[in-house]
Parts: sequence; C-alpha cells; structure tokens
Amino acid sequence: MDLHTELNDAQREAVLTTEGPVLVIAGAGSGKTRTIVYRLAHLVRQGVDPAQILLLTFTRKSAQEMLLRAGTILGHSLNATSGGTFHSFAYATLRRNAQDIGFPGGFTLMDRSDCEAVCRDVKETLKLGKGDRSYPKKATLLDMITKSRNKEIPIEAVLEREAYHLSPYLDDLNAIAEGYAAFKRQHALVDYDDLLFLLDSLLAGNEPLRNQLRTRYRYIMVDEYQDTNLVQARIVKHLAGEGGNVMAVGDDAQSIYAFRGANVANILDFPNIFEGTKIIRLEKNYRSKQPILDLTNEILRGAATKFDKHLYSDLPGDTLPELIHPISDQTQARLVVDQILDLGRKYPLHEVAVLFRAGYQSFPLEVALTRVGIDYQKFGGIRFHEAAHIKDVLALLRLVVNPHDLMAWQRALEHVKGVGPKTVAKIYKAMHTDDAKYLATATKKHESLRDILNELDGLRTMGGRPSAVLERLLVFYQPILIDKYPDDYPKRQAGLEQLGQIAVNYVDMDQMLGDLSLDGDPDEEKRKEDAVVLSTVHSAKGLEWSAVILIDLVEDRFPSRRAMQRPEDMEEERRLMYVACTRAKHCLKLFVPGSVYNRQSGLSDPTLPSPFVLELPDTVYTPIRESYSGGLEVRRQANTRPSPGAATMQDAPPAVTAASPPAKPDKLGFCIHKIFGRGKIIACPEPNKYKVNFPGFGIKTIIGDYLEML
Repeated sequence: MDLHTELNDAQREAVLTTEGPVLVIAGAGSGKTRTIVYRLAHLVRQGVDPAQILLLTFTRKSAQEMLLRAGTILGHSLNATSGGTFHSFAYATLRRNAQDIGFPGGFTLMDRSDCEAVCRDVKETLKLGKGDRSYPKKATLLDMITKSRNKEIPIEAVLEREAYHLSPYLDDLNAIAEGYAAFKRQHALVDYDDLLFLLDSLLAGNEPLRNQLRTRYRYIMVDEYQDTNLVQARIVKHLAGEGGNVMAVGDDAQSIYAFRGANVANILDFPNIFEGTKIIRLEKNYRSKQPILDLTNEILRGAATKFDKHLYSDLPGDTLPELIHPISDQTQARLVVDQILDLGRKYPLHEVAVLFRAGYQSFPLEVALTRVGIDYQKFGGIRFHEAAHIKDVLALLRLVVNPHDLMAWQRALEHVKGVGPKTVAKIYKAMHTDDAKYLATATKKHESLRDILNELDGLRTMGGRPSAVLERLLVFYQPILIDKYPDDYPKRQAGLEQLGQIAVNYVDMDQMLGDLSLDGDPDEEKRKEDAVVLSTVHSAKGLEWSAVILIDLVEDRFPSRRAMQRPEDMEEERRLMYVACTRAKHCLKLFVPGSVYNRQSGLSDPTLPSPFVLELPDTVYTPIRESYSGGLEVRRQANTRPSPGAATMQDAPPAVTAASPPAKPDKLGFCIHKIFGRGKIIACPEPNKYKVNFPGFGIKTIIGDYLEML
C-alpha cells in the first residue's frame, strides 16, 4: 500500500491524520470512498485493533464495500470492525441495554407496515375520520409523524411547509401521534426513529455506558455527514467526546435531503462542535472535465453559507457546457430528443441522462421518446403512464373515443361508491343492449354515475382538438381528484398540467391516445443497457453519466415554487443544481425554456430563468437559442454576475401581510400567496376577498390581507 502513488496530497493527508477530530470536505467526484478505505487500512497497518474502529454509513451496502476493499488492501478481512448504518448500530446497542431504556423484557422492532397498522388502529380507537373519505391514509399519518420527529419540529410546521391542504386535520394528527407513542410504550415496540432517539437518550443519561463505548471505539468515521439529522449528530458527539478521534466525511454542497430530516448545519458547525478540528478539502475531481467544473464552481460561489472549495480536474477537454434556450417548454421536449439522438452517436444511450427537479417534468419528454422509439428508464417520481390520476383521465378520454372499452369503464367508475367490477359489467351490458330501465335505476342510485355518463355524452358532441376536450374534462375531474387522492392531490395536479401541455401538440385524439399507450413494461431496479436515463436530481446523487441534460431551469420549476418562499430552501435548491451538474463527465447541456404553457389561458406565459442560471458568467457556457424556424443557433450574450450592490431575491420587498393593508387592484390580475405561490385573480366576490387560481392547487378564496398584488 503505497500512499504516495495511490493517493493525491489531500487524500493522503486525510488518511495520515488519525488523531483528533477531522472534517474531510469531499467535493463531488473527489475520491471520497477511496480515502475512507485507505484510512481504514492505514489504521490497522499502524497497529490499531480493528475492533476499536466504528464506521457509520447510510447504507449497509456502502459499509460492507468499504470494509471489503480495505480488507483486500490488507490481505485479511476486517470482520472485527463495526461497520453499518446508524440504525443498525443503535439497534445492537439498545438490545444489549434494553433494561436501561425501559424494556426489561426486551423490545420488538416494527417495520413500515407494522407502523402504519398501529396508526390505523389508534385512529379507529380515537374514533377519528369516520365517514370522511378525505381523511389522510395511514401511510400519510405515519409520514407526518416521522417527519416531525426526524426534523424535530411540530407537526403543524410540517403541514405548513409540505402539506398545507392537510391543516384541517392538525388536531387529529397530534392526537394520533400521542396515541401512537403510547401504544408503542405499552406493547414494548420501537420503530426506526425510536432507535436513534432512544440511543441518544441512553448515551446522554448513562455516563458509564458512554465511557465504555468511547473506550471501545477509539476511532470513529462517519460517511456522508451532510446527510445526518440532528439526533444522529448528537449520537456522534456522545460517542466521540469533546476531542475524540472522529472523522466526518461529506460535502456541504451535496446536502439535499432536508425533506428527510437532514440538516446541513451539522457539517457546517462540525468545527465549532469539536474543538481543534482539522479541515481537509478534497478538491481534485476524477469525474468531470474542467469546463463542467468551472460552471459548478460558479454555482457554489453564490451560496450564502459554505466551506469554500474549488474543484479542478486533469481530464483533457475544452468544450464549454451549453445553455440552450428553447422558445417554450412545448418545444423543449422535441429539442431534448434531438440532443439525445445526437449524443447517442457518441455514447451508449445508458450513458446519457436527462435530469429534472420533479418527476412530473419529464412527462412530455417520455411521450416524445416513446413516439420516436427511444427506450428509456426512469428513476425517481412515477413514470407518466403509471401515475394513477393520469390513468383516470386517460380512461375517460378513451371512453370519449370508444364507449366499448370495458377496461376503461372499470377505471372510470372505480371511485363511485357501491360500484364494483360486477356492477360495472352490468352497466356496460345495459348500455350496449339499450336497457334503459336498468340504467335509469343505476343512475338514480348512484348520482356520480349519472354525472360521468352525462359528461361523457357532452364530451363526445364537442369534437375539436384534444386540448379542448381535455380542458373541459379536467374541470370535471378536479373534484374527483381531490376526493380520490386527498393526501397529495396538489402534487398530482402538476401531472395533469403536463397532460394538458401534451394535448396541445395533437389535432387527433386517436393519435394522442395511441402515443400515450405505447409505453413499455415498468422498469426493473437494475440499470438497462441502451436506454436513456430519466431521473430526478435527488435520485441521481452518487451516479454519473458521460452526458447530462438538465431541463426546466426556470423559476417555479428549478427552484421549485415552494422553495422560493424560504431562504434556507433556496440554498438547498442551489445545492441540487450543483449535484445535477456534477453528474456529467464529458458533456453538460442546460435547458431554459422561454415560456411555459398555461392550461387555464390556453397561452404560454413567459418565464424567468432560474436565478442560478442568471448568476453564471457567460465565460462558463455557450449560449444557444432556438430560432422561430425550429433550429438552434449560437448567440453570445453577456451575462455577468450581479455586482455586490445589485438587488437580489433576498433584497426584494417582503410579501404583504395582515399587518400591512394590500394594494387594491384596479383590475383582475396576478398575486402572490406565501403558501400557494403565484396565482391569477379570477373574481372578487366581495370587498377584500378574492378568488384566485393557483397552478397546482386550484381555485382558492383568499382574504386580500394575505395576498401580495402584482
């Protein structure tokens, strides 16, 4: 093991620094895993007992891989080394000390389905939600409870940030959370969250055990430290002590899991928590060519709080990333397909990835790829054709074209209470044998059945373009969406908006339905050969491709609408952008559509480029614009970074609140709400009260005091 030839200077420094607290800031593609592996091997070579090493990771697979590679270097296994996840370490420790945490007879660890079942039983015991079809499902109840615990914030705060539409159930959620906790204590049960919080409590209050573990684990290493939550950071502090031999490895710029409870402050504050911390930066990148790194360095330059780093590479290459400006999001899909076809001549298709902020953003591209016969595999989010609400609407469209489609009837009527497969078969038979008597009886018994049949009759008489038919159908489907998917209908609304965008490109309903039906089998977990990769940025972390295309780099899409309400969320969006761009090895293309189709108006609304794009100096990319003839042409346009005194988003005036009377619009226009974002005012039913259509949330009636008029 020659550390001088097999490691660069920074990696070698990290390996050789074995005493005291160490923070390794490992930039993207900088050989983080290699550094950990060689440090494990070096410690053992220096005479450290493998049993005195504790390696904490976020997946069992990564811990096993590191220990295996270190063992290969040493020529013998490291079976005595404790390596695994925080949860597995907590479980083993708690089992040995069950009496000290209030379980003298031991405890049972519940899996996800067990936890959901307990939530359901507690809800029923409390007699909550009876007769309320919109009541949150057991999975959603558990999600709200576990997010509250992992982020260590009240459930009310979780609802305000992530699920505002569930706010009416706040009192119920708090009651269920209390009942859930009591049920676990009563039956000696723990869930995955309990493992961490019980260990934290045990270590905080049991000094002999704390000292025993510190003596046993003289060397602690933690991988992906930027992904730790607050309780995990406290556990590390308990185990390491004030100045223990603890090495945290991670990258503050890749902290993108706040929605799971990860807290970037853990890695940023590490030097303050552990006095005398030595900070080592791994900045040499072994993945990407320098022009790509020049762009990603500029993205990080604008971060408010960070560890400074400058990624560099020895890989040859001088081609700048491309910043492509399609005329609209409707032409973006076609241009991306053209780029994929072009890149496919240079790289295998599975080495080409299209990344996006949210799963619904790839829907138009999925249709376009299917139409030209390009195979794809999607990671993160739901494939367009697999989304339940999309299937609902497509079933209704199929019935507009073909009333003999029995499978579509089953889908279209499944939400009607009291109408199961047998009843659907009877209705189907009655419609095709002109059994008016049975249909009259059925529609009298099931009012919503009558509504569906009447709506389909009206749609069949419309004719015209698919977009017009879909426009009317989506208005009809909106209450069904809310009733059928009460837990997450705001998120599903975005997919319906994309379906409306797709329909604009068709003049024939049969052709549209045909293209939407030509989807392959659901993707398997393993990577497919010769299939272009579609992925959310979150799912892309840790992966790499020869060519990366990043789409929808406009406000409200990247960054997301919700993130633009809070500075800390905007910082995470910046880190997402950094993660996305650093996935590219040789080629990076960024798409910034100039307008986005608005289904309500039937027109395209102009967009604002993502602030992360606006910050980029024009020296780090080649600007390319779509001409009105459909081609692409290079257009150099100065875009330098704003001066320090220039106005930024953070300098913008705050939204109007109840303490500050709103401006009264002379005519109906647009406004901003702190929760729902930007919306269009469509009516003013009474003084200081407005009906506003918020994309993704639908029509809301809002008191004017809570709106900022634009």
